[in-house]
Amino acid sequence: MKTKSTIAALFLSIGMWAQTKQNIAVLNIDSKGVIQTSEEMGYLVRLELEKTKTYSVLDKYEVNEVIKANDIDVNNCYSKSCLVNAGKLLKADKMLSGSVERLDEKVVISLRIIDVATGTIEKTESSEFLNLPEIQKMIRVSVSKLVGIEPDPVLVKLLIDYDVPVESPKNTLRLNGPRLGFSSTLGEAGEILSNPDKNKGGFDMYPVNFQFGWQQEVQYISAGNFQALVENIFLIGGLESGKFIPSYTPLLGFRFGKGAWEFGFGPTFRLVKKANGFYDKEGYLGKEGEWHLSRDYNSNNFVREDAPAINPYNIESRLDSRGNTELSTGLVIAVGKTFRSGYLNIPVNVYVAPRKDGSTVGAMVGFNIQKKKRMN
Repeated sequence: MKTKSTIAALFLSIGMWAQTKQNIAVLNIDSKGVIQTSEEMGYLVRLELEKTKTYSVLDKYEVNEVIKANDIDVNNCYSKSCLVNAGKLLKADKMLSGSVERLDEKVVISLRIIDVATGTIEKTESSEFLNLPEIQKMIRVSVSKLVGIEPDPVLVKLLIDYDVPVESPKNTLRLNGPRLGFSSTLGEAGEILSNPDKNKGGFDMYPVNFQFGWQQEVQYISAGNFQALVENIFLIGGLESGKFIPSYTPLLGFRFGKGAWEFGFGPTFRLVKKANGFYDKEGYLGKEGEWHLSRDYNSNNFVREDAPAINPYNIESRLDSRGNTELSTGLVIAVGKTFRSGYLNIPVNVYVAPRKDGSTVGAMVGFNIQKKKRMN
C-alpha cells in the first residue's frame, strides 16, 4: 500500500512539474552578415531551445497563424514593446528574441528573454565566436547559457577561444575511395614503352595506359575552407598491354575554397625494368645511335673493322624490357577539383611527372559518398 502511494505521489509531482513549465514563443532572430535569414535563425533558436526542455516552446505553425491574423511584421518585431504585444496575442509567458551579426573575424550572438506580464527583460546572453561556418553550434552554446545550462566546454573552446589555433569543427571534405584514369609517357621513354621490338628493349605497350586503384587521405590541418593532408595513392596500370605495373604516390596536398580546388606534390614509386647499355653513336655495331646492351659490345658483333677493342661509350641505365625489375622514383605534381552531386563527391585531377627521359602526364577521377562528421 505504501509503495502504491509513493508511485502515485511521483506521477503527481511529474504532472505538476510539467504544468509549471512556462510557455515561450520565438519569432524571427535579426541576422546581419551571415548566410542564414532571420526566419532561418529563428528556427535554429527555437530548435535548440526545445532541446533544453526548460520551457514549453510554442509551435511555429500556431505562432505563424496568430501573427498573420494580427498583421505583425516579424521581420521588424525586435523591440520590447512589439514582442510584449505579440506575446499577449500568443498567450505566451515569455518571448525570446535577439540578433546574430558577423563583424569581421567574429560572430556576435545576443539573446534575451522578455517576461510578457511585466514587460521586462528577464535574461540576456551575449557571446562572441570565431567566424566559422558553425552557426547552429554557436546558437546551441548561446541558448544553453541563456537558460542556465552549462554548454559543452570542448565545443565552447573550439568556437570561442581566440588564443589557441584550433581546427575548424566544420564537416571537412574527405575523398577516400577508388580512383581510375589514364596516363601517357612522352619523349624517349614513351617511344621505348610503345616500341614493339622486344629485341631492342621495347615493351610493346599502348601509348595510353589505363590505371585504377585507391586513395587514402590523412588530414592534419583543417581551418575554415582550408585543408592540409597527405594523400596516399595506390595504383595498378598497364594491364591492357599485358603488363602489371604497381605504383605508390604519397602526395602533400592542399585543398581550399568552397569549390574544393586542390594542389599536391610528392614522390612516386613504381617497379620498372631497366638495363645497362650504350648508344652506338659511331655505328660500330650497325646503325648509328642505336641502343645496345653492355654485353653486346664484342668483336662478334662488329660491322666496322676500325671498332675499338674496348667499349668507348659511356654505360648508362634506361628502360629496357630485357633488364631487371627495380624501384624507380620520381616527382608528381597534381591539381584538381571536386564536383558534387548531392552527397556524391567526384574528384577530378590532372598530373605530370617530369623526367629527363620523358615526362608522364595523366588524369584521374574518383567518387565517394560524403559522410557527415558529427560534433557533440
